[in-house]
Amino acid sequence: MGAVYTRFYDGAALPLNRREALRYFGCGGEGALPAGMETLFDECVRDALAACVYRVCYAEFDITFPADSDGKTVDLGFTKTNSRSLCRNLEGCTKVIAFAATVGMGMERLISRHSALSPVRGYAFQAIGAERIETLCDAFNADIAREYAAAGLYDRPRFSCGYGDFSIEAQPDFFRALDCTRKIGVTLSDGLLMTPSKSVTAVIGFSDVPRKRNVDYYYGTQENEKGQKAPCHAREKRDKCKDCSASGCPFRSGK
Repeated sequence: MGAVYTRFYDGAALPLNRREALRYFGCGGEGALPAGMETLFDECVRDALAACVYRVCYAEFDITFPADSDGKTVDLGFTKTNSRSLCRNLEGCTKVIAFAATVGMGMERLISRHSALSPVRGYAFQAIGAERIETLCDAFNADIAREYAAAGLYDRPRFSCGYGDFSIEAQPDFFRALDCTRKIGVTLSDGLLMTPSKSVTAVIGFSDVPRKRNVDYYYGTQENEKGQKAPCHAREKRDKCKDCSASGCPFRSGK
């Protein structure tokens, strides 16, 4: 079991991607609101930024592809999976960073309170929270990739538990390996839901050989557990939406 480290990020150093938050709010590629709604959204942004606490815990693990797995199972060091998509993502990797990130209970309380009092404000806080946790993950991903690049290792797109055919049943393994509750205050319910809800678990693979981009795999489709392809509705690299063939995705950016 690897040592678990914790990082705290300054919210002021993670500027709000307003266009992204508005996209989650349902504005699509236009990023525009009526004047009255614009004022409401700005008020929610100010409250959200003041409430967020940015925390990440992470650990490094050696990974192996069992000889008899035919590349369809992988031992991540803290959990095993037969996710086809994840195995293909990690092919050639020798190490993986498992991490958990959260923007904290302050954001959770804002969402809960305003969802009961004002559905519009509640939805705005949901959208802002979604942008905040994705921005936090992007920042950590970039930091850790730079650190490993210095050692000659190349990162793969991060892959979240519950994404594609990577079963959410792996969540308890993340929590045991990362000590999420004690380290960053995230808990897991019997139904495998995280609290605060604006929290993420994921892995980032590292290899000493750069991987060629497979547009159809990374950006257009994902395989389900039956090996069937379906449009990707959960992007891990939003700056690459412009390359994605899933043009009808409701979360698409860069239109």
